[in-house]
Amino acid sequence: MPRTDALLADARLADATRRLGRALVRRAVAEAQRRVREGALEPEQAVDAALVTLPETATSLRPVLNATGVLVHTNLGRAPLSPAAVEAVRAASGPTDVEFDLAGTGRRARRGRGTLAALAEAVPAAEAVHLVNNNAAALVLAATALAQGREIVISRGELVEIGDGFRLPELLASTGARLVEVGTTNRTHLDDYARVIGRDTGCVLKVHPSNFALTGFVSSVPVAQLATLGVPLVHDIGSGLLRPHPALPDEPDAATSLAAGADLVTASADKLLGGPQAGLLLGRRDLVARLRTHPLARALRVDKLTLAALEATLLGPQPPVERALMTRPAELAARAEALAKELTARGVAAEPVPSEARVGGGGAPGVALPSAAVA
Repeated sequence: MPRTDALLADARLADATRRLGRALVRRAVAEAQRRVREGALEPEQAVDAALVTLPETATSLRPVLNATGVLVHTNLGRAPLSPAAVEAVRAASGPTDVEFDLAGTGRRARRGRGTLAALAEAVPAAEAVHLVNNNAAALVLAATALAQGREIVISRGELVEIGDGFRLPELLASTGARLVEVGTTNRTHLDDYARVIGRDTGCVLKVHPSNFALTGFVSSVPVAQLATLGVPLVHDIGSGLLRPHPALPDEPDAATSLAAGADLVTASADKLLGGPQAGLLLGRRDLVARLRTHPLARALRVDKLTLAALEATLLGPQPPVERALMTRPAELAARAEALAKELTARGVAAEPVPSEARVGGGGAPGVALPSAAVA
């Protein structure tokens, strides 16, 4: 049986130890020794066997191909980052000037000011912007700052479950706000809201039902009408579309919502925006300042890697989600045909077929995107 210290001293495993850490390499060595003990390997094969089982990186997360037909797949990590965002993360992985103004005063500065400036530039209709670690956090911060101990008025048709068993009513109730449900599952009118607005109303919340669609005898109140109620209007648009998109004409976007009168818009950065996980808060200067200075904001703030990736997404080249969304069906069909030919040449029966893709990530429910696949 080859000794552990002798195996670890092998130059190839010593290099792996420097790259991956001793714990992972020892685990691979122990597995190789077990196979030697059972007679499945010769002793001189132990190092090669250990090297084969070592991961490429020191994380258990493995890169995969998204061949699901879902552009933003939550179980696959949602939006893939652009090369520019990946480079930005790498650059920010060491010490950075995240809270220093080195080029100007040389003193401490607002955290993530470059990213916030890029976000503000992307949504000119917003008087101010802020970032937290996801859209659920954005809603929690807004509900806590605006309606803790008060009422949030919301349509029954918008009391959604946002995934993995997390339900919006429970999330909002955890902030200490009281939910006042109005209307019915399928129909809500402006009068339903107006009748319950009072001194205890902290805000009206409009939620885009992003992971399902109601059809038939349905009605909901648009942002422009809700904005006339005289209380703060928070609009959760969900998928992070910053401006209208030609491929998704019915998907709500931040610019349109703010122009229609929303006081605060919340959204995800890792869906249609195509960036890292983050929650966007866009809207009135006084409300954003109130949220930014709330004690809870510190617990929900994003790290330097998120700031770097989001800024590069906003200022850099078209992210992969946007490219996928705008790829012409003819180009997809050509890709499928080329892949099928390559598979056939390698002895795998394959043929290109028409298909339909989905946006995913709670974006544009019910919208089918013409696509292509290999059967």
